[in-house]
Amino acid sequence: MEHEVIQQAAKDFWDKRAEQRGNQEDDGKAGGEARANGHIAGFENAVKEIFVACGIPKKDIRTGRPYLPGYYRVRKSWDLVVVYRGVLVAAFEFKSQVGSVAKNFNNRFEEALGSATDLSAAKEMNEPFGEVPPWLGYAFVLEETDETEKQNRQSHALFETDPVFKGMSYTQRYQEMISRFVGKKVYNIGWFVTTQKAEDGTVTYKEPLQTATGYALKVAIEGRVKHVKAMLGERE
Repeated sequence: MEHEVIQQAAKDFWDKRAEQRGNQEDDGKAGGEARANGHIAGFENAVKEIFVACGIPKKDIRTGRPYLPGYYRVRKSWDLVVVYRGVLVAAFEFKSQVGSVAKNFNNRFEEALGSATDLSAAKEMNEPFGEVPPWLGYAFVLEETDETEKQNRQSHALFETDPVFKGMSYTQRYQEMISRFVGKKVYNIGWFVTTQKAEDGTVTYKEPLQTATGYALKVAIEGRVKHVKAMLGERE
């Protein structure tokens, strides 16, 4: 994925948040702008365009919280779902965190794990997607702040925790979370972006996890689409 595309998605992210905050009667002090999902639409559109470039018709790419069946619950909404000739090509979750990272880190983790686990169980127990296994993606956008970058954080539990997490910053914990999701095939691909907006309005972004960059995502999507088309008997 090109730098310009990600840069524009990051700019749209901050612009939309500012717009949503301005529309709140309390100027967003209660966090209303974070509850709306429009601020991450630029990243959704970037992923959508990759599928289009791979030959997937736009009508086959559903956004706006389409539902897929679950096992532990009847259904779950996803952010982007691609269904081509009756095959579930991909399902993506797009999440973000701006501020209050200590308060919400566990919530983001539990949401991500629950969504993927529920859909995987539905596939195993009820086979709603046919013979082609689901292919799941997880995209996360994190505001880069002093809080997210601070290392040597201490975590305590009643029993010994995984030493890998010792001293990690929140940014590093998110990277480890996504790496383990993909490594254990909870999700098939991840995309991790950190971004910040300076006082002068300048927007920057980073992709600190090399296995979860926009380019890696693009290559993975291209491979997935080629695989599905081959299984459907299509040849280039």
